[in-house]
Amino acid sequence: MTTLKSKDGTTIAFDKQGDGPALILVNGAMSTRSDGSNPELARLLAQHFTVYAYDRRGRGDSGDTKPYAVGREIEDIDALIDKAGGYAFLYGHSSGGCLALEAAVKLSDKVKKLAMYEVPYNDDPEAQKAWGTYIKNLTEALASNRRGDAVAL
Repeated sequence: MTTLKSKDGTTIAFDKQGDGPALILVNGAMSTRSDGSNPELARLLAQHFTVYAYDRRGRGDSGDTKPYAVGREIEDIDALIDKAGGYAFLYGHSSGGCLALEAAVKLSDKVKKLAMYEVPYNDDPEAQKAWGTYIKNLTEALASNRRGDAVAL
């Protein structure tokens, strides 16, 4: 495990393996770099890429600085890209796909390619309304450090 400091001083923990273009794995909300299939995915991708598997802020071995904001998670990805040499490919799973997409927009000069899997987007108007309520409630729960409530949502 290696660490770096994000823009706001938060410690971000990551593992690096492989050789090739930089690829950053952005996990879903309830995952860490060492959960489930993440280590195997990193191992397989490391045959072709330099893989950076990290713990998102507030998870695993990474620190957490309040208040929570998506922008801070984008700063974390930016710090990892800088550590990787200034540009990278991003792979995002679930809500990590949402973050990877946001990073690709905000850091377009640094993100060379983007892949996403099981991103929670839905273009149905009723689903979008429900999603907006969910995001509002989730953001409030996380900002108030009510992680149990956030998980229950």
